[in-house]
Amino acid sequence: MGKQFTLTASDSFKLGAYRAEPSGPAKGGIVVIQEIFGVNHHIRTVCDRLAGEGYAAVAPALFDRQQPNFESGYSPDEIANARKFVANPDWAAMMRDVQAAIDVLKKDGPVAIIGFCMGGTIAFLAAAKLNGLSAAIGYYGGQIAKNANEKPKVPTQLHFGEKDASIPMSDVETIKQKCGRDCEIYVYPDAQHGFNCDERGSYNEAAAKVAWRRSIAFLQTNMKR
Repeated sequence: MGKQFTLTASDSFKLGAYRAEPSGPAKGGIVVIQEIFGVNHHIRTVCDRLAGEGYAAVAPALFDRQQPNFESGYSPDEIANARKFVANPDWAAMMRDVQAAIDVLKKDGPVAIIGFCMGGTIAFLAAAKLNGLSAAIGYYGGQIAKNANEKPKVPTQLHFGEKDASIPMSDVETIKQKCGRDCEIYVYPDAQHGFNCDERGSYNEAAAKVAWRRSIAFLQTNMKR
């Protein structure tokens, strides 16, 4: 359904991206932000699903500055290798690359952002720092608690798994205390990190379905032309 193309960031860096188009006129545009595994099959599938919901979806390849065209699966070795990209993340560079994706979608109407894992944190930061968004959704963003003093400028929805080994419930409580007035926050019982991805061992079908339904309803509410 989708195609590869090139984005140009404000510092003139060119990065790859995947774009999926709806079958009819777009309801708006959605930036889809990757996990640490690159713009892989799962992220492209998310773009395709959003296109099926009527949105133009773009997933920028945020690791292109370090290793062009990187994508990974979910085996233990692949997970260990992918973690090198976030050992010392350049958040400012990623924000520039995300802004380029936002800007290219503006012609399609209102623009939202949705991110997973690392991308969940980026979606939260984008809601606070970037321009041109109407809504933001973050799934299991591990660094949101550390950045919870940031205030989203647009409606923001966050999803967490109760059994997430990398995001303790104490972090979620911090986020609720600091961001509860600015964000819708949902916690899914028995769900682990990565519960939305049906290619991971931690996939939780029940949680994924509820979270997706909430996400689509949130987009419909906050992306009206």
